Amino acid sequence: MIINLIIYGSVFILGFNRLLGLIEIITGQGGENVSLWLQFLHIILIILSVIIILFICYLLFIVFGGLVTAPFNEEISQRVEEIVTKDAVHQKLGFWQDAYVSIMGETQKIIFYLGVLFILFLLGLIPIAGNILSIVLGLIFSFYYNALDFLDYPLTRKLATFREKLKVTSSGKMITYGFGCISFLFMFLPVINVFMKPILVVAGTSLYYEKYYKPQTSEV
Repeated sequence: MIINLIIYGSVFILGFNRLLGLIEIITGQGGENVSLWLQFLHIILIILSVIIILFICYLLFIVFGGLVTAPFNEEISQRVEEIVTKDAVHQKLGFWQDAYVSIMGETQKIIFYLGVLFILFLLGLIPIAGNILSIVLGLIFSFYYNALDFLDYPLTRKLATFREKLKVTSSGKMITYGFGCISFLFMFLPVINVFMKPILVVAGTSLYYEKYYKPQTSEV
C-alpha cells in the first residue's frame, strides 16, 4: 500500500501542478483586472484537469503499480490460496524466479492492455459513431481487464499461458464483468484505490478457486 501510495501520489501531484501552472498562464490568474469570464474558465479548466489527471493516474497506476507490486501481490495471493484450498502451496521457484514470473505476467497484461487501447483510440477517430463505440467498448474492456488483472495471480502461479488466462477470464461471463466492474470503480477512485488493490487481490484469488478452478479436469 505504501508503494502504491507513493506511485499514485507522485503522479497526481506532479501532473496536477504542471496543469495548474499552464491553466494560470492561459487564464491570466494572478494578474490585475481578471474578468469574470476568465475566472469562470479557470474553475472549469481546473475541474477538467482533475478528471484528466485521475484518468492518467489510473492508467499509470495500472501499468507501473502492477509491475512494482507484482511480487508482493503474488505473496498475498499465495496466502489466500492456502486458506481457501486448505492446502499449503508448494513453491517450486525461488524468490527472484517467482518475482520474474510475476513481473513477466504483468508485462504481458500491459502489452495486451495498451494494444486494445490503441485500437479503441483509432476507433475513436471515426466521427460520432466511432466516438460512441470507443467509449462503450472501452468501458466494457476496462471491466474485463480488471477482472483479468486480479484473477491473474493464481493463474500465473500455475504457469498458465496468457491465452489460457484470457480463456479462464472469458469463461466467467457475467461473473467476470461484475467483478471487473467493481474492481474498476475501486481502482479509479483516488486514494481509495491504493488501499483496495491488496483487497482485490484477495477477492480475485478467492473468486478463482470458488468459480473457475476445476482440479478434476486441468490445473487451470
